Amino acid sequence: MNLGYNRSKSAILTLRLGLVVLLGSASLGAENLVFSGTIRFGTTTPVGSGGRIIKVTTLESKGAGSLRAAISAEGPRIVVFEVGGVIDLQGQNLRIDSPFLTIAGQTAPSPGITLIRGGLTVSNTHDVLIQHLAVRPGDNGRSKGSGWDTDAIAVSASRRVVVDHCSTTWAVDENLSVSGPRLQGTTSSDVTFSNCLIAEGLNDASHAKGPHSKGTLIHDRIQRVAIIGCLYASNVDRNPYFKIGSSGVVANRVIFNPGEHAITAGWRPVEWEGRQAPPEPELSILGNVLIHGLDTPENLSFISAPPTELENSSDHPSLENSPGSQLPEIGRFYLQGNWQVMRDGSQKRPNVPAARLRPHPILWLDGLKVSEPEETLASVLRNAGARPFDRDPIDQRIVDGVRQGTGRLIDSQSEVGGYPNYAPTYRKLEIPTQDIDAWLASFAPSPK
Repeated sequence: MNLGYNRSKSAILTLRLGLVVLLGSASLGAENLVFSGTIRFGTTTPVGSGGRIIKVTTLESKGAGSLRAAISAEGPRIVVFEVGGVIDLQGQNLRIDSPFLTIAGQTAPSPGITLIRGGLTVSNTHDVLIQHLAVRPGDNGRSKGSGWDTDAIAVSASRRVVVDHCSTTWAVDENLSVSGPRLQGTTSSDVTFSNCLIAEGLNDASHAKGPHSKGTLIHDRIQRVAIIGCLYASNVDRNPYFKIGSSGVVANRVIFNPGEHAITAGWRPVEWEGRQAPPEPELSILGNVLIHGLDTPENLSFISAPPTELENSSDHPSLENSPGSQLPEIGRFYLQGNWQVMRDGSQKRPNVPAARLRPHPILWLDGLKVSEPEETLASVLRNAGARPFDRDPIDQRIVDGVRQGTGRLIDSQSEVGGYPNYAPTYRKLEIPTQDIDAWLASFAPSPK
């Protein structure tokens, strides 16, 4: 296998042509599957299928015809868009707390729907599908350390949630996360993130803790999370980070230019002091390609524990260089088909001590094919993001930065052109009387 890392030709990898289909059709298929033919965690649900159709007709952040009004409605519902452009949330996040919802962002006319100055939270609910949105909170004009720290998309205390073909960038906390109560009550489970672009978490921005560029956090006790076919680009860490008691599958993804950590797993003993802690996280890590970028330390580990979660150590722990008997209890892993591409173009398989490995998959997904690295990269760069069939300039710049090896960590959206200001676009939708699922799928053609 030769990934051909060659900056002189303005390309990271020399790829053979081809596309690996990571998921089935994006329609709400038969047998209550969000994705027909392939089962992921949380996809055996009708979500909004069969419910009433609600049209978004304005880019205003609230009021009649707004996205906020549509998701606040109750009962099974499918949200479609007769408008495209930017929705400025003005610092007030959207909240989904009523179940059986489909947000079909693919129905918006070009340039699609972009949310700015706020995020989208799925909270204390179930059976939700979010597709083809770009969520770009940014720093909202706040000063460094001032406490503005929203996620782009967050799933909290919810189950059977699918986020598919979304772009989450410029968050000041996580770009895309799953959380829930740590110590009691209902936590999140059965969540899938598929074909998403998770990039450029703002580093030294408005988070109260200081520098905080994060990709994805899977919090304590979160169960059965699938992260499939996604692109993580230029986040300092949490690409993703699974905490204690969590479990999941991360497969056929690309991680580009992580600043400190790629995949992390661990826990904070102080958070469980005086209580019985859950088991350590368990992950199946399959077909991932980690590409070092301009901000990536040479000795970056494929899997690591955050330094703040180790006692008597301020170093970045490396699973590759530590004896198994001295490793912290950070997780149990099944690895297959993963590759790491260094800055000099050399390639290696991740070397994780046997003490942390399991000989058989911890979790698996029906119908999952573990891709070869060339296939993974070709497919992810072609398919990830809110509108891979019609990319906006921000997603296109990020994907080009991966291809050319030029993507960097950033502290503010202003470093890369600032918030988008697309002219609104409109079109009337004629809603068919039958086969709504196929009609929705027709708005998201395969990328050329």
